[in-house]
Amino acid sequence: MTHPWHDVTPGENLPREFTAVVEIPMGSSVKYELDKKTGLLKLDRMLYSAVYYPANYGFIPQTYAEDDDPLDVLVMCQEPVAPLTLVQARAIGLMTMIDNGKKDHKILAVAMHDPEYSQMREFEEMPAHRLMMLRRFFQDYKMLEGKAVEVDDFQSSENALPIIETALEEYSTRRRRGFIAR
Repeated sequence: MTHPWHDVTPGENLPREFTAVVEIPMGSSVKYELDKKTGLLKLDRMLYSAVYYPANYGFIPQTYAEDDDPLDVLVMCQEPVAPLTLVQARAIGLMTMIDNGKKDHKILAVAMHDPEYSQMREFEEMPAHRLMMLRRFFQDYKMLEGKAVEVDDFQSSENALPIIETALEEYSTRRRRGFIAR
């Protein structure tokens, strides 16, 4: 069985363009998470109250982020995308959270095959209301669970690219040294 974290290629035009693996569709109140051992999705939890994911949420394969998980990505497109779907995406920005004292980077991306979003190159091209929804979602869903979180200002795609490169390198290093087992 193909493992979405280990066996899916992250892309050919890295770091600006990459393959994203969707875990949670836009509009969902169900938090799924990749089971690192099996490669299957597991139910992590139901979100508190009437909050829902404002974008398709997933990760970039063959990456290892500072929070000890694959690098998170929010993929903007017109419709919810089914879990475990591969989406060709382009980085347009970065949102960094401090969650339990650890940096938790979220790459902001657009689906390259969605005509509404495919021309966007920077997060500033998105409607201000959509950006506010992204920020508020991460503040609110953590607060409703009684957890503290800080959400920094959005940053440009140029700030996102080194985060992606570092996560790709960290995965490669850990895999080579045997710290990430298939």
